[in-house]
Amino acid sequence: MSVKLNRSIGIWIVTAVAVLFGLLTIKSGGSVIFIDGADRQAAGNYVPFVVWFNFIAGFVYIIAGAGLWMQKRWAVRLSVIIVIATLIVYVIFGLYIRGGGSYEMRTVIAMVLRSLVWTFIAMFAYRKINIQ
Repeated sequence: MSVKLNRSIGIWIVTAVAVLFGLLTIKSGGSVIFIDGADRQAAGNYVPFVVWFNFIAGFVYIIAGAGLWMQKRWAVRLSVIIVIATLIVYVIFGLYIRGGGSYEMRTVIAMVLRSLVWTFIAMFAYRKINIQ
């Protein structure tokens, strides 16, 4: 017996954003981490722990997107965990900058964007998917 889920346009959009964000994150992080070429050169003063976190998080974004598509409660919790983990890395990154570490302003902007996108996704999922 299969259960047919009623997916709102919001679930479609949030799922697409989560999965697309994950794929782009894996591609951009992977090209800096694993390929010594133009992408790494263009990254400038990238911060390895931030790039590694984002690369690994990209896979988690896709998993969360799949769970949101299936409207699973664990996906709501995973979305909240993504927000918390991103904010923790953002704080550590801030401490790194404060300590005089080299960085690119686009990394600051990207971390703000990630935090905002996943906060929105988590809030939307919390409201639309029952998490009892």
